[in-house]
Formats: sequence, structure tokens, C-alpha cells
Amino acid sequence: MKHVLVCLALVVPPVPAMAHHPGERIDEVMAEREPAFEATDLRRTPNLSGTDADGTPLRLDALQDRIVVISFAPDGCGAPCDNQQALLHKVQEGVNVTPMREMVTFLTVGLTTEGWDSTNWHAISIEGVISEAADDYAALSERDSAAPMIHVIGRGGRHAAIFHGADFSHVNLILYINELTNSAPPSEPGLLDRLFGSGN
Repeated sequence: MKHVLVCLALVVPPVPAMAHHPGERIDEVMAEREPAFEATDLRRTPNLSGTDADGTPLRLDALQDRIVVISFAPDGCGAPCDNQQALLHKVQEGVNVTPMREMVTFLTVGLTTEGWDSTNWHAISIEGVISEAADDYAALSERDSAAPMIHVIGRGGRHAAIFHGADFSHVNLILYINELTNSAPPSEPGLLDRLFGSGN
């Protein structure tokens, strides 16, 4: 997907540390350059299903051929979620000027903001309390932080990483997504994984 990197070069500033295409080292490289980044690399992701703004049912497990970027904006979150959503909107704009647009879906639980590109972004409502669903995902983190989290799901449903808060560089998240689009999907879970629901 070299053409994706060419398109990225037109819309984002140069990033010297990432210039050598880290590939399989993306987690290591991103951890060195982005304090808000946390690698997770978990085979399983908590279930998530709901409906988008036009009432169409949407299930995370139906998007396993795509990179999925999930964020939560529960009632009462206020400025931390607002700031994160504004930054995530910039990420979508950067992704959508490249061929990655066809490979990435953005899901926001609990937000109906205008201005997003609805071709690959869905504001979804879920049954139950949004903050409880956010807590299920937050439990995947090893950090003790109350900041809202952006969860990046690789193809095959692998929970790849978390970007915490709203102080990270949106370019870093775009580059991380780009590396995931270049990676092969993980192999199918083995028999023991399916029987015992191994989380990683």
C-alpha cells in the first residue's frame, strides 16, 4: 500500500521516526513516540452491537474484514470526550483522503455530532448504559486512567491498541491505522481459543 503513504505525505507533516516503515515493529515504534499509545494485542474484543442513526443494526463482529476505530462519549463526559471527538474527526479526515477510507470504519457510541463523513463513520446507540460498555473496553487497558479511550481493532477482531485522552498527535493514529491496513489478518483462533474464549 505504498500509494497510501504517498497520499499521507500530501496531508500530514513529515514524521522522521516513522519514515522507515516499522511494519511488525509498529507497536514498539509507536510506544516510543506517542505517550498516549498503549499496545494491547488481544485476540478477543468485548461484544458491541447497536443501531446507527438511521436505525440500521450494526455489530462489531460483522466488521472483521475492516480496521475499526471505536470511541465512547457517555452523557456527562463533557470536555474530555468533546476534545477527543474533535481530534478523532481530524483522524477521519486524514484517513479519508487516502485509499484507507475503504478499509476503516469509525464507530462512536453516544454521539450524534454533525460534520463527519458518514460513508465510514457511524454514531451508534446501544442497549444499556454507555458508560458500562466503555468500562468493559477500558478494562482491556493496563493503565490507571480516567481519560476517554480510542480503541483500535485490527482485521479479524483483534484488539490492537488504545489511544488515551486527546493529547496525542492525530498523525500518529493515522500512521498506526495505515500500518494495520498493511498487515495480514491474524490466523483463525484455534480449538482451545474457541472452547475457552482465550483473550489473547
